[in-house]
Amino acid sequence: MAKKEDVAFRASRGRSDKALGYRLKRLRSETMKPTSAPADQSSAQQDKHVSLELGWGRLLFAQTFDTNEELAGALRDEGPARRDIAFYIRDPHVLLSMAPQELFLDPSHTYRLDLATYRPSRRQPRGFFIRRLTSEADANAVNAIYQSRGMVTVRPDFFWTNRDSRAVTYFVAEDDQTGGILGTVTGVDHRRVFQDAENGSSLWCLAVDPQCRHAGVGEMLVRRLAEHFAARGASFMDLSVMHDNDQAIALYEKLGFHRVPVFAVKRKNPINERLFTHPPADFDRLNPYARLIVDEAHRRGVAVDVTDAEGGFFRLSFGGRSIHCRESLSELTSAVAMSICDDKAVTRRVVVRAGLTVPEQMEAVDDDAALEAFLKKHGRVVVKPARGEQGKGVAVGLETFDEMQNAIRIARELSDRVLIEACFEGEDLRLVVIDYRLVAAAVRRAPRVVGDGHKSIEELIEKQSRRRAAATGGESRIPIDDETRRCVAGLGFEMSSVLPEGQEVVVRKTANLHTGGSIHDVTEKVHPDLVRAACTAARAIDIPVVGIDLMVRSPGHPDYVFIEANERPGLANHEPQPTAERFVDLLFPRSGVKSAERALAPRG
Repeated sequence: MAKKEDVAFRASRGRSDKALGYRLKRLRSETMKPTSAPADQSSAQQDKHVSLELGWGRLLFAQTFDTNEELAGALRDEGPARRDIAFYIRDPHVLLSMAPQELFLDPSHTYRLDLATYRPSRRQPRGFFIRRLTSEADANAVNAIYQSRGMVTVRPDFFWTNRDSRAVTYFVAEDDQTGGILGTVTGVDHRRVFQDAENGSSLWCLAVDPQCRHAGVGEMLVRRLAEHFAARGASFMDLSVMHDNDQAIALYEKLGFHRVPVFAVKRKNPINERLFTHPPADFDRLNPYARLIVDEAHRRGVAVDVTDAEGGFFRLSFGGRSIHCRESLSELTSAVAMSICDDKAVTRRVVVRAGLTVPEQMEAVDDDAALEAFLKKHGRVVVKPARGEQGKGVAVGLETFDEMQNAIRIARELSDRVLIEACFEGEDLRLVVIDYRLVAAAVRRAPRVVGDGHKSIEELIEKQSRRRAAATGGESRIPIDDETRRCVAGLGFEMSSVLPEGQEVVVRKTANLHTGGSIHDVTEKVHPDLVRAACTAARAIDIPVVGIDLMVRSPGHPDYVFIEANERPGLANHEPQPTAERFVDLLFPRSGVKSAERALAPRG
């Protein structure tokens, strides 16, 4: 017995000594001392002055520069509309002293994953799979995700020409059913880039489509890249993450990443401006729709004064002109135009006179026979309050008299007058018109969940709602209310039902973003007749900024019916269309880049 205990003690001590030795080795390698090659690799010389082009900018490896002066000079060579990053800075205070007016310390943390101790997950992706980027269509989809996340986009041909690179690896997550690209990540193999003595690698540009309906896409992309580099024999994988990105940091720490004392330095430019300047007071309390416009104004040098953050109010001033706004509603919109949009019945009469097609409609009255006759004539109807916004109180696809009566009761809690319309089968199309020109067109799709064979529909809704809220700054959630329960029951399920893996269920008929809907850009596909109808409606109402909602057979087909006009359309979530840019152009035409170029051009 004593012999067994002695063997167990020696084995335990051996494991402890080994773990201690590993921790000591890691501490030595991660001190503030400059990077140096191990003795057995002293003959292998790292390349000098290494800068890797990644399309959005260059990645400058600081350990390959002999002096801080040389690194500062390399950062000064940054091209226009680029975001160069000097990484692995061990003494940022010294580098910044070389060019304090041009450079700044990136407010991000560096995390490291030791690939020798990393353990893959047994869980497999559900509803999607990870693969390499293989086509120009993939590149375009990656760019769309970059833009939706506020990242610098890359020329599609750059992705395509570097798809077989051994130094840079691009992975994408693809939806099993639709084939759409859900997320992307870029990996850099340091040994192949500059003969890295530490045999490291790094992760860049992890991004997931904010409209993604699947859980775990980001985690699986990180894991796939880690396993890729581990198979290549890399020692570790590093990444840089903004200090306040709590959601991402929680993911990385869950996967085994730990902080290391390594820093990044960037150049002061318009792209990085929000990282080295103070945003306007109360900026963080604005909703995403107001913040998008304030960001664009701030980038152009337009003065911003947030007057009521909770309500989304702010004042913009430029060149002696000052305009008060509430998100995309500005003083340029008249009270008359606003009142027309506020009353859906009035809006309908205005656009009918302008020649637009509208669905048959009646006001909900205390006449059961008239209501039943309208329902019988059209088969399926829509009930909505005459006044309201954000899809509140709207019920779509009602087929029974009881459903209609219940929807009328709910709508009356929001408005004294309730409207009933014939239901038009098709897609919900939002057209954003600014200065009487189309800026963006997007199909709005109703919220849906995908079964995993384990969770109930209610649990899936709650999980999807958390993802939608995180992706939209809290603006989009799926309410679990009578309308949601009605839609689920109409499909033959209960909220407690467990969906088979891969089965998709639409849990609400309305596609409004605030009730969990998603937005998909179709600006390049929209039929000219639909564009003409939207611009005609804007001119009939005489409103400079408006969101026109149509029900259409398809964005590329001319058939439609007019639904409503929104005097304060949300300009966010319409990437890659320049909605905020066109809005600020309308308010301050001389603040744009083209105007500045004309003003500064030499006189002929």
